Amino acid sequence: MPVEDSRLSGFHKLSMEERLERVKELSGLSESEVKALLERGLTNEGAEMMIENVVGTFELPMGIAVNFRIDDKDYLIPMVTEESSVVAAASYSAKLARTTGGFYTNSTDPVMISQIQITGITSPYQAKMKILEKKEELLKMADEQDPVLVKFGGGARDMICRVMDSNFGPYLIVHLLVDCRDAMGANAVNSMAEALAPKLEEITGGTVYLRILSNLADHRLARCRVKYDKEELGEETIKGVLQAYEFARVDPYRCATHNKGIMNGISAVVLATGNDTRAVEAGAHSYATVGGGYSPLTRWERDWNGDLVGTIEIPMAVGTVGGATSIHPVAKTAMKILDVDSAQELAGVMAAVGLAQNFGALRALATEGIQRGHMKLHAKNVAVAAGASGDLVDTIAQKMIKEGKIRADRALELLEELSD
Repeated sequence: MPVEDSRLSGFHKLSMEERLERVKELSGLSESEVKALLERGLTNEGAEMMIENVVGTFELPMGIAVNFRIDDKDYLIPMVTEESSVVAAASYSAKLARTTGGFYTNSTDPVMISQIQITGITSPYQAKMKILEKKEELLKMADEQDPVLVKFGGGARDMICRVMDSNFGPYLIVHLLVDCRDAMGANAVNSMAEALAPKLEEITGGTVYLRILSNLADHRLARCRVKYDKEELGEETIKGVLQAYEFARVDPYRCATHNKGIMNGISAVVLATGNDTRAVEAGAHSYATVGGGYSPLTRWERDWNGDLVGTIEIPMAVGTVGGATSIHPVAKTAMKILDVDSAQELAGVMAAVGLAQNFGALRALATEGIQRGHMKLHAKNVAVAAGASGDLVDTIAQKMIKEGKIRADRALELLEELSD
């Protein structure tokens, strides 16, 4: 059910129940889907089906980022995170972007890489040529492992061979490129690699050890661009954002935090939809090193009119079917709220959230400083950690914000004073 308008004025001021009712109306959620969000969505039985040695479940808050307009379509975006200010920053950045049309995305085909490591070869370049001569036969063998994927338009697309030196002699690494359509694809590409291993040994005379996907999914890229109006931001803010970006570009110590901020947004959506946060984060940080060194995943510059423009290009190995996305009740509800039709659309949404999150962080750093807004939102956490409950949480948080002393020791003092 498409969202007509994601601009929900005053959404953050509503109670949790009121916010959920608005999302229910806009997304067409059923009573069971609402129940999954309000109650513990993952049962003990469901948890037992997902991992081993289960002793319970662990919950995190799910929020809704509002104001997002992506490729001329409005979205409500579920985000699961423990960090204060992430949802608010993304929502505010999306609101500012609406002036110039919002976010615009494009993605490559959802192609994953499976690596097959061949060892013990004396003439690796000859072996490489022998494999490439048999490429069509090998691709056909790979497709036979997953006829369902092929039926839906996916399947093995190409094969790339790389010769690498190692302490054990030359390695011949075969990259099998597989279009996974709307699945993340790990199981499919691993099964194909397993099936090809004996044939590759026969062709090369070598020994296959590893056959496993790569999380550096540089054939599965999501891209996004956004423009912020110079009149709305102001000259000093634009200069500050560009200075903050340049700092990340030239210094890996700063760049690590710059990219972590991007992933604050992306990982929150990945987690909400039941996708693999570790795979996406590993791919993102690996991709940041591809050009040599460690670089920002975003780029910020001024256009011909002086407006601020940002772009992001990032590997995005996510799916809309399979895994926890298809079986976790809350992830399924999150997917319904998002209302995406394909893995590529989902990847574009995540790239937009990452770009928005990055702008929000750079803007805060360039203006009032990151702590001012973050600590205001964090004040309730500090109060709860000190032992406050009920109405005392808000009272102590507001007093600390007014004083500018959002600290654990001050929260304890206020709790003692107000509890007397």
